[in-house]
Amino acid sequence: MEEKKDRRGGARPGAGRPKGDSRLYAFRCPGALADRIDEQPNKTEFIRSSIETALMVKERNLQRLGEIIPAGRVRSRMMPFFDQRVVAGFPVPLDNDERSQDIDILSMLVPHPEASYLIRVQGDSMIDADIMSGDIVIVDKSNRNPSAKEIAVCELNGEYTLKRIAYEDGQAWLVPANPDYPRFKVTPDDDFSIWGTVTYIIHKARD
Repeated sequence: MEEKKDRRGGARPGAGRPKGDSRLYAFRCPGALADRIDEQPNKTEFIRSSIETALMVKERNLQRLGEIIPAGRVRSRMMPFFDQRVVAGFPVPLDNDERSQDIDILSMLVPHPEASYLIRVQGDSMIDADIMSGDIVIVDKSNRNPSAKEIAVCELNGEYTLKRIAYEDGQAWLVPANPDYPRFKVTPDDDFSIWGTVTYIIHKARD
């Protein structure tokens, strides 16, 4: 009787799924974030792109921005205003209401409310410019040509950061105000634009 041959054979060179360096990850996320992910037509690409962007921000030491509020949504507030200098000399009486006039504090800080935004800052890359994490900056979006001394909100590859902008030999650099952070060169491959210029900084008095 003829023996039946095993037709399965052994492993063939080049057969099967090619090996690569990709890895499979599984994670849980809050319901609101899960809903946002479910809305995406290509969830895998959306998650991968989001992670790559977050890593780019971390590696480049970019300062993230928090909540952004249009100035038009902020209520006006009238406050007494004393139009006189306070000097570090003899005391000046400021307790007489007849010396004061009521002003709208929002109008004083935001001359262009239709183009201005209040933004809470996250991070410490601008501490030498007296901008700390948690401070609120008022940004005028109508001014997209800041000087080297002004502070700008810049959009870089879909992320927003707070920096001064310097130009050297036609090349733009993002300059922090903290020696622990390096300057960053904007390359032709970057999607870069100036979103607006900081006009005022709001924070509590420092100790």
